[in-house]
Amino acid sequence: MSNSSSISHFLLLPLADMRQLQLLHFCLFLGISLAALLGNGLIISAVACGHHLHTPMFFFLLNLALTDLGCICTTVPKAMHNSVWDTRIISYSGCAAQVFFFLFFISAEYFLLTVMSYDRYVSICKPLHYGTLLGSRACAHMAAAAWASGFLNALLHTANTFSLPLSQGNALGQFFCEIPHILKLSCSHSYLKKFGISVFTSFLALGCFVFIVFSYVQIFSTVLRIPSEQGQHKAFSTCLPHLAVLSLFISSAVFSYLKPSSISSPSLDLSLSILYSVVPPALNPLIYSLRNQELKGGLRKLMTLCFQKRLFVPAWRDTK
Repeated sequence: MSNSSSISHFLLLPLADMRQLQLLHFCLFLGISLAALLGNGLIISAVACGHHLHTPMFFFLLNLALTDLGCICTTVPKAMHNSVWDTRIISYSGCAAQVFFFLFFISAEYFLLTVMSYDRYVSICKPLHYGTLLGSRACAHMAAAAWASGFLNALLHTANTFSLPLSQGNALGQFFCEIPHILKLSCSHSYLKKFGISVFTSFLALGCFVFIVFSYVQIFSTVLRIPSEQGQHKAFSTCLPHLAVLSLFISSAVFSYLKPSSISSPSLDLSLSILYSVVPPALNPLIYSLRNQELKGGLRKLMTLCFQKRLFVPAWRDTK
């Protein structure tokens, strides 16, 4: 029997046993992470450089892209390292840091998605008050509140998890450090402590979910009262990307954590964990850019500017 003070490292779940499959997983993770870095990086650059994109919706989208980058950079590099070097080890402090930063970014993303639903609600249901309710200071305060809430939630969970005595070994059934799998290593007498923090998080998540549902009920009822079909289509097109990202985020996470134990298996758990922790950061930029003409225009303008600078600099040097 061991406890948390005697554990110097944890053993992560290997993605595969065969060397060829390990390299295949490395290439897959490399492709997904590069897609996430490129997509979110382009969105951040386009919003930061495009003055016509300095609106509340794109300000929150920029923050969402930052959380996506944080999520992908917290879990994927260690998994890629383990696949290349055929190892499972992560240090105790490294595991604690991974838990904190993953919870920080994933919580901040959920809170930002909640704030973005309020942005869509005000835009469609109260357009005349949009500038008043969502001024630059109000947007900055809401984004700061989302980041601060994510930080406090991560700090609370990380401190609670790693203060528990661990007496069931150090092998985790996940490819990255995740709280439910760490809690499986803890002693049974800490049940009340684990239950209390879970209830707090559940109420917080449920409150955000109820707020999101209420916002979209109001949005849909307002849109359906628009007399012109073109107006309805335009209103729906501004909400569909956010709704798609929100659905992907919530459905994958809920199914992963609340699925029946009868259908649980290591391969299914691994697939679901990749689905909710790795795939959304790569897909979110694509979802937001598909139907948003303003964002497409900003990206085209950014590409054109970079291309012109690339052509101009060598010519300038030659003339000099």
